Amino acid sequence: MIKCHLSRLMGERKLKISDVARDTGLHRNTITLLYQETANRVDLEAVDALCRYFGVGVGDLFEWLDGTTSSP
Repeated sequence: MIKCHLSRLMGERKLKISDVARDTGLHRNTITLLYQETANRVDLEAVDALCRYFGVGVGDLFEWLDGTTSSP
């Protein structure tokens, strides 16, 4: 499973979806899907724009969680 940390990054900076959309040029729906972690696929240009905007690497924006391991 891939976890998107966009909501955390936005919360730390007190940004709204409309702020990120305006500043990055990405469609509001793209940001909303990533924010709510309901996106099925993401365009690499969108990932690049978000990484540049927040000054983070891809690994800071997305995290792979192994869904096959059970919690203790």
